[in-house]
Formats: sequence, C-alpha cells, structure tokens
Amino acid sequence: MQRFDKTIPRETSASLKYDGRLETFGTNDILPMWVADMDFAVPDAVTEALQARASHPIYGYSIAPESLYQALIDWLLLKHQWPVKREWIVLTPGVVPSLNLVVAALTAENAGVIVQPPVYFPFLSAVKDQHRRLIENPLILEEDDLGNLHYQMDLSQLDNCAREASLLMFCSPHNPVGRVWLKDELLALLAVAKKHNLIILADEIHADLVYADTQHHTLSRLAFKNAPATSSIDAPHAIITAVSPSKTFNIPGLGLSALIIPDATYRQTIQSHLTKIAVSVTNPFSMIAFEAAYRGGADWLSELMAYLQATRDEAVAFIRAHIPKINAVCPEGTYLLWLDCRKLNIDDKALALFFVQEVQLGLSSGAMFGCGGKGFMRMNIGTPRANVMKALDRLKSALS
Repeated sequence: MQRFDKTIPRETSASLKYDGRLETFGTNDILPMWVADMDFAVPDAVTEALQARASHPIYGYSIAPESLYQALIDWLLLKHQWPVKREWIVLTPGVVPSLNLVVAALTAENAGVIVQPPVYFPFLSAVKDQHRRLIENPLILEEDDLGNLHYQMDLSQLDNCAREASLLMFCSPHNPVGRVWLKDELLALLAVAKKHNLIILADEIHADLVYADTQHHTLSRLAFKNAPATSSIDAPHAIITAVSPSKTFNIPGLGLSALIIPDATYRQTIQSHLTKIAVSVTNPFSMIAFEAAYRGGADWLSELMAYLQATRDEAVAFIRAHIPKINAVCPEGTYLLWLDCRKLNIDDKALALFFVQEVQLGLSSGAMFGCGGKGFMRMNIGTPRANVMKALDRLKSALS
C-alpha cells in the first residue's frame, strides 16, 4: 500500500486538477478533489514502456498494432469474461468524444436521447451540443431506516421515455453516485430497450474500479448471454460499449479509448463519421500506454482497489460519526464520493462557495450533474488517504 500513500507534487505539471485551481475556484489555496484523475503513480509497466518508446528519437505518424487490440481483448476476457471480436473494436480519442460521436452518428437531429441524472455532465452536453432532444429518466434516491442512501433506476418511467427516444446513454458503474448495477436491474433495462428498439450506449469506463463487495456485469455480454435463440430484434447488437484504460490505470491525459460495436452497420457508420471529421487516434505514446496498462497493470490494480476500499470505508465511517449534517452515498464502484449536503439548507452557489472559502476544498458541484444533483457535492478520493482525512477534518471543523 505504501506506493499509494506517497505524495507526488503535481503543481507546475500542467495538471488541470492542480494548476487549474485559480481559474476554476478563484484561489490556489484549496485541496483539489474535483477532476476525476488520481494522484497516484501509474503502473511501472506503463512508465517503462513509455520511456522505452521515448528513447527512439523519431516520433512519426503511427498505426495501432494488432498487439494493442489483442491486449484489450485479453483484458476484457480475463476481467469480465467478455469474448470480444477484433472487428468489433473502434479506437477513439477518449470516452467524452465517443459520447458525442455516437449521438451524432446514430441519431437524427431533434431525436430523443435518454440520460439518467444525476449523471456525468458530458452526457448532458453531448445531447444538447448535437442538437438532440434531452429526455431525462432520473434515478430514484432511497434512504433506509439507518440513513443509508441508495440509488435505483426508475424502470417504469424509462419505459415511458423509450417510447419517444432512439438512444439511451447508460453509465455503468455510475458516475457520480457510485452504483454498480445488479444483474436483474440490467436484464430489466435490456427488456425495455428491446421492447422499444432502443440503442444503448454503455459507458463502462469505470468497470475495473469496482469494490470487492460487489460485481460489475458488462451489459453487452449479459445481452448476448441472455438473448433468445430466435428473435425479431437482435438486441445484443444494439449495444455499444465505451471502454478505456484511462480511469483504471490513471492515464486519462493520454487520450485513447475504444468503442466495442458488435453491429457491423453501426460500426461502419461510426467509423465513417470519424473519417469525415478527420480524427486521429494514432499518438504513439497513447498506444504504448494503452497496451502496456492492459498487459502489465493487473497487480497494480488489485493493490489500488484494496487501498481505495480502505479509504472509502474510513471516509464514510468518519462522515457518519463526526459530520451529521453530511450524508455520504457509499460507492460500490469508482473513486468518487457523492456527498448529500441538503441538510445545510443553502443553494448550490452558496454551497460551492462554502466548500471553497470555509472548508478550503475544491469539489465538483452536484448541480452540474443535472436533475437530482442539487444540494450534493462530488469528492474524488483517488488520492493518498491522508489527503482524504485532512479534507474531512476541515469539513468537520467548518461545520462545527
């Protein structure tokens, strides 16, 4: 665990999280826990592969080697028991561009696109920026007798939404609320999609960041496994999955991801759209890191998840014991902590200012995640545990 306790200075490295504090929060005097990257050194295999490639003094135009595709195929089979065919894979310059790409390529202008807020805000902007019609299927927030918060999908309302939509943008595991969806929930979702001929874009970028007390189910694999032998609608082929090593291995700045697209027509349409807008995904360092992470990062990931789970448990226990005005949604996946601050009874602008000015923390305002996000804040715990506990101590003192 020592490697994750190490503090690595990130100031002056052109880090958005650290060097963007002044522009984003108006001050550098905060502990930044907003941008969803981690403050941990990447796996040694990635660093060594990049250094080896950098030692070659020519950085010319490059192509993606077949070994890169095989590394992804091997990883998905090993970690998720998902047999992916080589021809299904389309490389893209990141998951956020992929969201926009799929919306633009597979839906018509003004078509209905469903999102399930509160959700990662690029879902919302991808629909609006592509001039599609945003249809919201808000998650349901439940609270048990002990005050524990838990999110569920509103499948009945989703069925109504699907009547006027052509695409569902689905987040699994869910950012920001940290849900890892159960198999039965996903099967129910697939039934709605099949009933309405709904295409599903499944953002599974956090699929590897799931805690030991739960299990991620890849939606596309589940669809294939449970598809009837004969069906008028080939539902499994209507699922497009976004995957990437970027969150798993802390390399989002290198900008390379993949779409898994079993349907040949959808795949050709998306590939043609990429060609039309002249997007290149052949940065040699991105490709080297992508392959090296999947081939050599498994042990590092196991250590990371044990560390993050201990951080999560300590942080949630501390909040429940010492900060009664805040209720933390205990995440089942991701390194994101969703904080319910509604008991403070202040609006979102005042809430954000409180965290910056009084607590000296830079978090993400829940309001930016759409419907259901008001009164919440998102906290990134992908940092040495001492930083997380320092942040919570500050919050405890500010609310005392």
